Amino acid sequence: MTNETLDTAETTASETDAETVAHHIHPQPAVTTTRQSELIEREEEHTAHNYHPLPVVVAEGDGAWVTDIDGRRYLDCLAAYSAVNFGHSNPVLLDAARAQLDRITLTSRAFHNDQLGPFVEALAALSGKDMVLPMNTGAEAVESGIKVARAWGYRVKGVADDQANIIVMAGNFHGRTTTIVSFSDDPTARDGFGPFTPGFRTVPYGDAEALAAAIDANTVAVLVEPIQGESGIVVPPADFLPAVRALCDANRVLFIADEIQSGLGRTGATFACDLVGVVPDLYLLGKALGGGIVPVSAVVGNADVLGVLQPGEHGSTFGGNPLAAAVGRAVVGMLATGEPQERAALLGKRLHTGLLRLVGHGVLAVRGAGLWAGIDIDPQLATGREVCELLMERGLLAKDTHGSTIRLAPPIVVDPADLDWAVDQLEAVLQDLSARL
Repeated sequence: MTNETLDTAETTASETDAETVAHHIHPQPAVTTTRQSELIEREEEHTAHNYHPLPVVVAEGDGAWVTDIDGRRYLDCLAAYSAVNFGHSNPVLLDAARAQLDRITLTSRAFHNDQLGPFVEALAALSGKDMVLPMNTGAEAVESGIKVARAWGYRVKGVADDQANIIVMAGNFHGRTTTIVSFSDDPTARDGFGPFTPGFRTVPYGDAEALAAAIDANTVAVLVEPIQGESGIVVPPADFLPAVRALCDANRVLFIADEIQSGLGRTGATFACDLVGVVPDLYLLGKALGGGIVPVSAVVGNADVLGVLQPGEHGSTFGGNPLAAAVGRAVVGMLATGEPQERAALLGKRLHTGLLRLVGHGVLAVRGAGLWAGIDIDPQLATGREVCELLMERGLLAKDTHGSTIRLAPPIVVDPADLDWAVDQLEAVLQDLSARL
């Protein structure tokens, strides 16, 4: 969407709000019907209880909206943790997937396929790098980045065998594999899963002095989220990432940016690192790279780093498969126009302006960038989970994180008036909660 189109959307929002809401919102309150309860019960009986979803059974999705099995529509303000940045059932991405489904979906990397080369070439160009390691999930990208950093440390920097350390940040979230939870400080993710993988040092997020003090001759990398998602959309001081870059340069240490949630348009830029003019040595990408259709992740860097891997040292049966590559290439093509990034930046301003007016009225603080917001609810009113349950009853799906914090991350294709409606629903929930005190 162009600036002119978005400006028009903003100036005419008041005229179209009623029409937009009437089109999208079912007038009846959300209820968990018998049919939904039965499906939830079947799921709960036969799946491991590693999630605690809201009691809604989604059956369809279109753009920023999803529909449950009873026909009620909800504004999706989570976008599958940014995996659905470009909306549900995006026609460009569906066309790319359908075309490839009719040809071939998997060859394994034992052979070449005709989609991988064009995909990695396009992704490398978008990232300003020259090499891509394709994987599937975000956690796989993080694990791959760790292996690459250690190999680089031993083979290029000259660190003694098994002595490499990687510095991570307090409050981090990089996934839930055994190695990754080894350097988590979230007890829910960590407790009961030891023994833990050694080789990691934790410093406070945003504290450049603590980072400098933690680096030694055996440090091979600093792994950091440019904006911490799971912690509540925490944005570091503006000078922090530039300081990380400078410290890594001065000490011959790799700067690894986990852009799995923050990257690919979410923050109003291709990468959140772009917001402060920083280029890491390795980007870790995922979620939105698969367009909400297939899992696609990647480690992206230059040959002097990624080139340390040799055949047989790392791999994935599905990594770089032709279906994933075809969808990923279509995602990169959309981002190469710059339009999703521009839209997220402009609509992000609208979202944050709306949310900031709630500070002091049930909201303690609002953080974020682009179409990504962390909202601290007054804990005297409710927990984050309780607020999300009440929003669901009003036709809005959001996700809580720690304590009383909720996060909003609607697909970038969301209509401007729908953003306003979302803020209105949060305001109404807070007013109802305040009235109960």
